[in-house]
Amino acid sequence: MRITAKNLSKRFNREWIFKNLNYEFNSPGTYAITGPNGSGKSTLLQVLWGQMVPSAGSLSYESNNQAIDQSELFKYISIATPYMDLIDEFTLTEMVKFHFSFKEIRDNQSIDDLIELFDLSHARDKTIANFSSGMRQRLKLGLAFYSSSKVLFLDEPTTNLDRKATDWYCNHLEQLPKSNLTFIASNQDHEYPTHSQKIDILTYKRGY
Repeated sequence: MRITAKNLSKRFNREWIFKNLNYEFNSPGTYAITGPNGSGKSTLLQVLWGQMVPSAGSLSYESNNQAIDQSELFKYISIATPYMDLIDEFTLTEMVKFHFSFKEIRDNQSIDDLIELFDLSHARDKTIANFSSGMRQRLKLGLAFYSSSKVLFLDEPTTNLDRKATDWYCNHLEQLPKSNLTFIASNQDHEYPTHSQKIDILTYKRGY
């Protein structure tokens, strides 16, 4: 999988969030998008996964040297963010079944297996509305980790996680398929592997 950014830029009103980003992201690979809070890491991810339109520049996507139309990109990606909504009326089991009615499950796991892997077996019949913020985040991460997708986007992944859940995250991150293309937006070193290629978004604040 390859994502190519050419002079990629985004601004809100007169403020450039990032400018003239030229980069080729290739799988297998992990890319850490770094920078302080409010620097634009989340905005860059949203542009890369196609949710937000760039103000200038272009993006192209390829899989096995075949171009992917942006309208088809959703088939190739999984996303986990603290601000992503879940369906509060669903129980955990219903939420997992619903998610995987659209995505193929990685490693041929069953729904029951997944709930165990998410470390949420005690809450399988609990409605999402009654989940704590940490449980919600672990569910979002688990759904993304175990979707059979070529590209994974994680935005501040350990937000709302305690020490035990952070260890759970790091363990499952290490178990991702080596062929994945993974993006992690973070200002905390423990959220991304040491071998990650770092991109400091502040470098692109003025188009340098």
